[in-house]
Amino acid sequence: MLQELSDWFWQERLWFPEGLGWADLEDQDGRIYAKGQDLWVALPIALAFLIIRQIFERMVALPLASLLGVKETVRFPVSHNPTLESFYCNTSKNPTQSATESLCKQTGCSERQVQRWFRRRRNQDRPSMIKKFKEASWRFTFYLLAFIAGLAALIDKPWFYDLKEMWEGFPVLTLLPSQYWYYMIELGFYVALLFSVASDVKRKDFKEQIIHHLATIGLLCFSWCVNYIRAGTLVMLLHDSSDYFLESAKMFNYAGWRTTCNCIFIIFAAIFIITRLVIFPFKIMYCTWVYPVTIYKPFFGYYFLNGLMFVLQLLHIFWAVLIIRMAIRFLTTNEKVDDERSDKEETDESEEEEKDIKKETMTNGAVQNGYVAYNNNRCKSE
Repeated sequence: MLQELSDWFWQERLWFPEGLGWADLEDQDGRIYAKGQDLWVALPIALAFLIIRQIFERMVALPLASLLGVKETVRFPVSHNPTLESFYCNTSKNPTQSATESLCKQTGCSERQVQRWFRRRRNQDRPSMIKKFKEASWRFTFYLLAFIAGLAALIDKPWFYDLKEMWEGFPVLTLLPSQYWYYMIELGFYVALLFSVASDVKRKDFKEQIIHHLATIGLLCFSWCVNYIRAGTLVMLLHDSSDYFLESAKMFNYAGWRTTCNCIFIIFAAIFIITRLVIFPFKIMYCTWVYPVTIYKPFFGYYFLNGLMFVLQLLHIFWAVLIIRMAIRFLTTNEKVDDERSDKEETDESEEEEKDIKKETMTNGAVQNGYVAYNNNRCKSE
């Protein structure tokens, strides 16, 4: 049954224009073509990336963070409170007013103490500044090297300058060594991102990131199997052209270099909008959606490829809205650029509390465990 399903799925009329098929992609006369089994190479490459990343973060990212002056935010610890911890883990990290009042009755704490406990507890779950910096520096390094490698692999190719050339002779297109390694390394990197997603910094667009990774992996695998490799390499290069600017802006943001971060972010925003909202839909997608039907009849593979491209374009629009919103706020108010996808570190109000404690100490007596000993019905600690 599985064999029958496989035969049906890979039938030639689904994936190739009329009159062409898998036989046209068999190696002959010294010409080598892409094969589906080649994609398994991406798995050991992904594993290698995971290992290299750990070494990079310890040997390169940490010293670089120290050099740039990345500092951790001081986070106040919370005392063990089974009732509040149970509510935090099982019910909500942001209790409503009624829930807060109920927790006050259960624990004997004041409303202010309960709210402060939840603020500090949420801050403890947020990734540290060093962790964010290490992740950004790793991605910056990869995207920069990938962009340079992709540019070197495509700069002398005719389809880099005339996109219609990507279909010249399709699908009988000889596989070049540079294309092979460019594909496998990029595919291995995105597979590694999926493997590490559980431990990476989770942002508000976490689901969109997962969809992006899956769509990218699907696009790379599909374009490889049916020899849309020229289009695939152009898409990869286009995406890498702006990503390293974003990651470098994050790095300087975490280091507190406000002016440098803002300048790089504006450059990133400009490149992102030009590449993702102009070149990708009106150049790349035009040559995968409009132009091909002038040389062959549409088929399932044609729709499948453009469907994945369309998913990527929707994500581009989603992220462009966030980027434009941040850019407008920065240009109009000259505020520090902050990633809207990240949860903000909550203030602890420690200075205000210390002033209140000093005042109350003068009238009520000694402080116990950082709080005034109000009475026996109040929490003595957090």
